[in-house]
Amino acid sequence: MRVLLVSPLREQINMVTLPLGLGFVAQALKAHGHRVAIVDLSGEPDIPDPLGRAIAETDPEVIGISVRNVDDQNMRSTRFFLDQIREVVAACRTLSEAPLVLGGAGYSIFPESCLEYLGVEMGIQGEAETAFPLLLSRLERRASLSGVPGLYVRGRGLQAARGFQRDLDRYAPLPEDSMWISERYGVRDLWIPVQTRRGCGMRCSYCSTAAIEGTASRCRSPASVRDWIASYVRKGLRRFHFVDNTFNVPAPYARELCTLLAEAAMEVSWRAILYPWRMDPDLVRTMARAGCTEAALGFESGSEGILRSMNKRFTRAEVHDLSWRLADCGIYQMGFLLLGGPGETRETIDESLAFADSLPLDTVKVTVGIRIYPETPLARIAAEKGMVRPDDDLLLPRFYLEPGLAEWLFDTVEDYVAQRPNWVL
Repeated sequence: MRVLLVSPLREQINMVTLPLGLGFVAQALKAHGHRVAIVDLSGEPDIPDPLGRAIAETDPEVIGISVRNVDDQNMRSTRFFLDQIREVVAACRTLSEAPLVLGGAGYSIFPESCLEYLGVEMGIQGEAETAFPLLLSRLERRASLSGVPGLYVRGRGLQAARGFQRDLDRYAPLPEDSMWISERYGVRDLWIPVQTRRGCGMRCSYCSTAAIEGTASRCRSPASVRDWIASYVRKGLRRFHFVDNTFNVPAPYARELCTLLAEAAMEVSWRAILYPWRMDPDLVRTMARAGCTEAALGFESGSEGILRSMNKRFTRAEVHDLSWRLADCGIYQMGFLLLGGPGETRETIDESLAFADSLPLDTVKVTVGIRIYPETPLARIAAEKGMVRPDDDLLLPRFYLEPGLAEWLFDTVEDYVAQRPNWVL
């Protein structure tokens, strides 16, 4: 079948966000004999022109739309992206009679709510590399949709439990660049996203990753990741962004991957997200040798009590030690604070700000208020405290801010950040 995949968000925040998820799906569909094209609306001034051209060129029989982000998680001035995506849905319906299928990280958190809000009939929760080809086969044969893993049909619910592929090398290989990188971007400023694993078992109290990827960690072979990066280097691309939420977990995997990258001596620059828990000093040095130049350090709080309430496994001491190891290796680091959660007080806020100030961080990003996602411990606490209704699907952004903090916390943090040029809100 002829399939058009759409990356609908036009906003670019900080850097060009490439549609890696659609690249995975496109590659899987191509392997099953389908004709696939991707239209990326990121940075486009309007919708009709690029979308109209793509539909005219492909004459799609099915259109897939990626819902990567529902909102920007900013409590003070929230941007809700589904209204922008709804415009794309309307344009697709005007320009084509092809059925629409939703997917993506944001959709996977709110599968039924997204279908209702956007007025779309079908969507695939979670991994689509197996489910989407099966759905196309059913649609082509006009067969029953029952049994397609992760498929939601509007008004009829989930058709079959979602699946999680353990062999990512075989069933979800890293995509060829021609499948998902638009030529209009050039190569100079691109950071190429790399996903080495799926799933996270850390179970942080507020996190939505489990709804998107599951809790079991499933890794690609380190050699396949190295070879994929090498293929991009040969085309002049040398900057990479590992999008894994916990690059250093499991540690043996991270160590093997970094060793292979270091031995390949490809003169690349890459960034990663680190979980500051049981971090081997040798791993930091190996990362630096392998080309790591930037690290995101999401420690979220400097209070031991708040770290426990967030279900973090690390301690302040581990954060401190890792930050100084990164500095010693010349790795640029951005720290993250997430303030206002359950149990937060003026004392724990002061403790967190002072702790972040004591670290050799190059940049600090402070967020006040925590986005509440369904099926999380934070959502249950918010419901118990009457902050949200028990039946609220939480699609429209809701935030947790411990009672009594709102009167002073925003102003306090703004004043603190204003005095530190390397801190941002």
